[in-house]
Amino acid sequence: MDMVQIAGDCKGDDCPKVFTTDRNSIAVQGDLVTAVTTPEGEAVVEIPRAVWEEATRALGR
Repeated sequence: MDMVQIAGDCKGDDCPKVFTTDRNSIAVQGDLVTAVTTPEGEAVVEIPRAVWEEATRALGR
């Protein structure tokens, strides 16, 4: 899968980020949330609101 970073608040590999993909989807990198039970193969991550707002601006919304 090819991904392009559209939002994130630092340049390193371990920071919250939002990507678009070549599969017409959005991928999110953030801190793992363990307070929610998810099916195998899925996860919930948390990102700062400012990163989400940056992503929506980058998407023209």
